[in-house]
Amino acid sequence: MLSGLKEKMRSKKLSFIVLAALFAFAALSAFSQGETFSDPNVEYTFSLPEAKWKMTAKPSATSPNVEYVYGDRGDGFLEVRKLSIAKGAIMTDVVQDEEQKVQFRPGFVAGKEENFQGKLKGAVYNFEYVNQGRTMSGRFYFLKANDTTVYILRFSGQKDALRSLRNQTDSIARTFGIKS
Repeated sequence: MLSGLKEKMRSKKLSFIVLAALFAFAALSAFSQGETFSDPNVEYTFSLPEAKWKMTAKPSATSPNVEYVYGDRGDGFLEVRKLSIAKGAIMTDVVQDEEQKVQFRPGFVAGKEENFQGKLKGAVYNFEYVNQGRTMSGRFYFLKANDTTVYILRFSGQKDALRSLRNQTDSIARTFGIKS
C-alpha cells in the first residue's frame, strides 16, 4: 500500500513537471513568433518570422515602400520595392537591370541567380561587396505579381549575419503575396 502511494505521488510530480514544461514551451513560442505585415497603403502582405524585425520606414499614400531592420542595420536590412516592367519581360533581364545598379559598389562580386517559389514565383540573386571595410552581402528576391509588376525584396547585411538569416529571408519571401 505504501509503495502504491509513493507511485501515485511520483506520477503526479511527473505530470506536474510535464505540464509546466508544456506551458513554458507555449509561452516561449508565443513570444518568439513574428508578425504579419499589412498596410492599407500597399497591396501586398508578408509574414515576419521573428519579432526582432523592426519597421524603419512605413508605407504611405505617396511612397509604397517599406523597410525593416533585424536588430541592427548591419545584421539585416530589408527594403520592399515595386517595379513596373514591360509585358513579356524575362525575369533574367529584370535581375540583370538591378545588378547593374549594384555592381559599382566597392568590392562587388556577383553571385548566381536561382529560381524561387513561394506565394509568388520569381528569382533570387546573391552578391557580395565591401562597406566600411566589412564584407557585406545582398540577397534580392524578384517576385512576379503579374505581367507588368515585380516586387523586389532587397535584403542586405554583413556577410555572416545575413547568411545566418537565410531561413528567415526565404520565409519572408515565401509568404510575400498580393492581397485579395
